[in-house]
Amino acid sequence: MAAQSTLREAQDPVRALFSRYLDSIKTRLSGTSRASRLAATVFFTLLLLSGGYGGHRWWTKRRSEQERGKMLMRRNSGLRGKDGSRTVYVPYRDTTAKVTIHPTKLTTFDAHRRLFLQPPRAARLSDGQTPQVPPPQTKPGLNLAFLHQFLSLLSIMIPRWGSKESGLLLSHGVFLMLRTYLSLVVARLDGEIVRDLVAGNGKAFLWGIVKWLGIGSFSSYTNAMIKFLQRKVSIAFRTRLTRYIHDLYLSDNLTYYKLHNLDGGIEQGADQFITQDLTVFCESAASLYSSVGKPLVDLFVFNYQLYCSLGPLALSSLLTNYFLTATLLRRWSPPFGKLKAVEGRREGEFRGLHSRLIANAEEVAFYGGEHMEKLFLDQGFRELKGWMEGIYSLKIRYNMLEDFVLKYSWSAFGYLVTSLPVFLPAWGGLASSNSQGSARGERGRMQAFITNKRLMLSLADAGGRMMYSLKDLAELAGSTSRVYTLISTLHRVHAAAYYALPRDGPGPELYSLADVQGTLHKGFDGVRLEDVPVVAPALFPMGGDELISDLTIQVRPGEHLLITGPNGVGKSAVARVVAGLWPAYRGLVSRPRPVGTDGIMFLPQRPYLTTGTLRDQVIYPHTEIDMRDAGRSDAELMEVLKAAHLEYVPGREGGWDTRKEWKDVLSGGEKQRMAIARLLWHEPRYAFIDEGTSAVSSDVEGPLYEACKARGITVITISTRASLKRYHDFTLTLGLPVEDSEESTGFVDAAAAYTYSLQRIGTESEKQSVEKELAELRERISHVEEWKRRRAQIDVDLKEVLTEGGDALAPPPYEAEEKKLAEGSNEQEHQHADAAV
Repeated sequence: MAAQSTLREAQDPVRALFSRYLDSIKTRLSGTSRASRLAATVFFTLLLLSGGYGGHRWWTKRRSEQERGKMLMRRNSGLRGKDGSRTVYVPYRDTTAKVTIHPTKLTTFDAHRRLFLQPPRAARLSDGQTPQVPPPQTKPGLNLAFLHQFLSLLSIMIPRWGSKESGLLLSHGVFLMLRTYLSLVVARLDGEIVRDLVAGNGKAFLWGIVKWLGIGSFSSYTNAMIKFLQRKVSIAFRTRLTRYIHDLYLSDNLTYYKLHNLDGGIEQGADQFITQDLTVFCESAASLYSSVGKPLVDLFVFNYQLYCSLGPLALSSLLTNYFLTATLLRRWSPPFGKLKAVEGRREGEFRGLHSRLIANAEEVAFYGGEHMEKLFLDQGFRELKGWMEGIYSLKIRYNMLEDFVLKYSWSAFGYLVTSLPVFLPAWGGLASSNSQGSARGERGRMQAFITNKRLMLSLADAGGRMMYSLKDLAELAGSTSRVYTLISTLHRVHAAAYYALPRDGPGPELYSLADVQGTLHKGFDGVRLEDVPVVAPALFPMGGDELISDLTIQVRPGEHLLITGPNGVGKSAVARVVAGLWPAYRGLVSRPRPVGTDGIMFLPQRPYLTTGTLRDQVIYPHTEIDMRDAGRSDAELMEVLKAAHLEYVPGREGGWDTRKEWKDVLSGGEKQRMAIARLLWHEPRYAFIDEGTSAVSSDVEGPLYEACKARGITVITISTRASLKRYHDFTLTLGLPVEDSEESTGFVDAAAAYTYSLQRIGTESEKQSVEKELAELRERISHVEEWKRRRAQIDVDLKEVLTEGGDALAPPPYEAEEKKLAEGSNEQEHQHADAAV
């Protein structure tokens, strides 16, 4: 039996090892008590049960999280945290991924504002005292201004040492150092393989090949991780900057509106800065760590190794070569920073032309203006093409010089330096002077030459990347300048940090953004303007144009107001001033807070339909999570649509969760009624409606206004339709001549060309003003025949051609023929008319 077991163990060593393991367990268990074994069994059973229960709970929670993520993503909604954070779900493979967005704190904006509005005097962006946006005349380049701009942006990209970005940079740096070490190992191993090959030592040669493959696989992993971490750093930088810019851009201060309509600090739209320039900057900033830091470390390490191998003469020659090369390339290098900045601007202008065509495609198609638009696009592309070709021609000459200097001249110089131990043994370096035996032989010189050559190649590569990085730094300076300009302008608009600029006369420009002295009070139960000039603002630092001087009105609850008047007198401007879109340069503006039960809501002249579901169109600007938190249901949404005469839309479009391009799906009247449905859903205390029913039929217009008034909404309508007077209590008429406003309740200024009148509808004075307007229209109609005769006389006078003697030339023959044809056609028309009668 023993012989058979021994034979079995010899045939199946795995089974024998397992049987021995079981025998050892039995031996250990035989020495334990029964209670101990029972306790161990119970503990193991409980461990299995708890593990299974925990795994089941984890799986259930994960499934419910996925279902909730799919539901919220389908409904274009998310979750809001108590700290103001927002959790959104995005598609990821076959499921969803949860992304939590934390808003930037206001204290962070306050701390960063001095970096962007008050740069140090040494950066030559300001005098160090007056906050300013970096002036556009600051040329992007490798200077102190670039250093200040980059460090300011770096404080946003890496907010603290313990952040995710710091960990990524640390990991990236570890792999970069590891690649430097592997380069040294590869250089030594290369020399050993060649030495063993020359010596004919086959065993050592094969072992060297095995080590070469092992190091090569590890080096491949290192290089891949360096590229991967560089992309992760770029995405992390872009995430930080994008969220920071979004929090500034889409703030409660209406920065997104004022940036383009009031400030003018951004030449093109902010979209090109945020999407394209920001991406280029983050990629360049992430590659800067490896394109500058890694070659710099390599230069020190490889220079020290060559100093040990070749001596001080080689090191001094190398340093001299670096200095001469850097001086030559620096002198002959084009201004890549400025070229990159101008290239970004030209790209933005060309992109803006395409965006304008897309936004106005229907109007262009109606006019048939595709040929004119094609001319505009071709001209924009020709300008961009000419600039790009100029940059490429500059780069060709510079790249020829750069490649020749960094590749071929450095390689030739490297061969000269590595030959020093052979031709000048006295200058052979520390290693050669200390070595004895094999180092003096042919194989030792071969090994030293191969190792030094490999080091020289790595050193040349590091030096070349350092020289190339000068060009990368110059291009980085261009993108840095654009991103810094964007953020500094956003800070200026967000903080309203406008300062009077010097001009010809004393004091600041009248009605400029540096001259805003009015007050906007939110929280008032009503709409009140006291001595407020309605001014159409101009881009800073220009002054605005005054439309109405010292407007004073007050709308109390239940006092519905109709604002009317001819075009261009400032009807919509009143709504913009009350909403805070335009500044109140003087006086006091009081209004309720934004959308809410006791707030105010503004319906613009052009209805806006957001991306998302049909439900989102009604509850905008709220989300579904806000709707559910308020305890409201889809049944209430249907009641609102019924009041807006849109109850057929959910059935026609496929339900509340349908996602479509709603601006193309709904008609003009449906868009305006959808805006009224939003108003009925939010039920604010006051509402400004700017031409909100111009595309709605008159039989529907009345019920819409009655529905608003039934919900307790005080309506302030901007319209020129006289039929709306029946739904309002007061009329504010803008643009009246001064002589017509003497008997009205309003402002009269002899220096102004127009004024306003506030009247209660139905009073005797209001009827008199209507009769007076009708009389004016009748008087104008009575002069129509006189104006026609005058126009005919002017046409005759214009057709006469006088000679130098004052005689009139006879009309050309073709004019007489045209006159006969016209008289003949008129006679035929009269005959047809008589026959028809």
